[in-house]
Amino acid sequence: MANATLNSLFSLSSPMASSFALSRLLRAYTSIAATLLLLLLPTLLHIQAKGGSIGVNYGTLADNLPLPSKVAEFLLDSTIIDRIRLFDANPDILRAFAHTRISVTITVPNDQIPRLVKPNFAEEWIKFNVQPYVPATDIIRILVGNEVLSTANKMLIANLVPAMQSLHTALSEASLSRRIQVSTPHSLGILSNSSPPSTARFRQGYDTHVIKPMLSFLRETNSPLMVNPYPFFGTTAETLDYALFRPNPGVYDSDSGILYTNMLDAQLDAVYSAMKSLGFADLDIVIAETGWPSKGDPAQIGVGPKEAADYNGNLLRHVVSGVGTPLMPNRTFETYIFALFNENLKPGPVGERNFGLFEPDLSPVYEIGILRPTAQSSTPRAHHGPEPTPKGPSPSPSPVADGKTWCLPKTEADSEALQRNIDYVCGLGLDCGPIQENGPCFLPNTVRAHAAYVMNAYFQATDGNDSDCDFQQTGDLTTVDPSYGKCKYW
Repeated sequence: MANATLNSLFSLSSPMASSFALSRLLRAYTSIAATLLLLLLPTLLHIQAKGGSIGVNYGTLADNLPLPSKVAEFLLDSTIIDRIRLFDANPDILRAFAHTRISVTITVPNDQIPRLVKPNFAEEWIKFNVQPYVPATDIIRILVGNEVLSTANKMLIANLVPAMQSLHTALSEASLSRRIQVSTPHSLGILSNSSPPSTARFRQGYDTHVIKPMLSFLRETNSPLMVNPYPFFGTTAETLDYALFRPNPGVYDSDSGILYTNMLDAQLDAVYSAMKSLGFADLDIVIAETGWPSKGDPAQIGVGPKEAADYNGNLLRHVVSGVGTPLMPNRTFETYIFALFNENLKPGPVGERNFGLFEPDLSPVYEIGILRPTAQSSTPRAHHGPEPTPKGPSPSPSPVADGKTWCLPKTEADSEALQRNIDYVCGLGLDCGPIQENGPCFLPNTVRAHAAYVMNAYFQATDGNDSDCDFQQTGDLTTVDPSYGKCKYW
């Protein structure tokens, strides 16, 4: 479809020409320099936001979840999520995410860690769980276990770093070590103290015998330290606003003189201080898990869709803002929200089964700006999300609503009208390469998706007036960035 689109040149004598003001056409041609600059922005934005990409933990402890193929299609077409983390190496999910450009992190279960130390087992694990799926599926990272140090299992702990090294060697032998990183996620239980953040240190015994060798391995292989910070588990009635990024008096670190206005920054800076004390301040930190339940037991404080939406919505804005933390300024953080779905078979309290962003029918439990504008009107809403960003010492500017506007097709616009919009814009000479096959915006290969990209490209390349998004009443403005995966809307 895209190739035919590019071959369809616009004729000034056609009815379509008369419906668009000639002045717009002239503006498009006279602003070529501005257009060329704007066309570079997707690449620049991708570079800037690469470390701050938003992912989800895709858990499967439920008996009512949609098929992996439907999940992959939904995430690609309807959300801004561009990466997922699995707690295993489920082959059905790996096949489902082929050719989606959604990055995938897989996991070696804890009980396989001692066997992974053996080179033959590591090679077989890569041969069976990785090689059949790459490069079609973009596997970017393998996690060796989950929160291993918190298990207190001496055999697992002793074999953790050797297993990571063995797996990396197997990846190297398969010529995949430059493509796929090896790491392991930790709870904040690896810290002996976390308050104040500037004095945090790793637990004695683990610090020099396990964590330091692990950090050395991560540095040598250019891999990040993965942590699972959960302000939810550390909050009280008095610290609820502090945990949710709401206006609050803050918590003062007397050793550093820093006033922290949210708990996540304090937790991340505690990890940073502990790393720095061992000489590894240069390593990247990835948030492997964090989230907030939308439902809990009656006695639980601050549990509900409003609180969950506030935490995850403000988290989303904060981690990609580029503000960073007090001890790690000007950083973005690759972040995985826990979790994609509510999972009805998870054991434990009610909250454990209700961390999901979405119900199994793909309706949002609450809204935080994850859904793309083209999907919002057609997706059922279970709960309304967070209120506008509150005044006061709360988070940084929103990546989904910062005053910029984008032009997208109206929900009721039919495919024929949208195809005419594509033909018109591409006929003007604007770059429609991104919607060609193998382009970053080719998938999903639908008229509506391609029209969304080119209509916005035209709107941004002209004066950006509201009328430049009319397209014979088929276009509408939004303040939510419709970019997804590697497809960036400038």
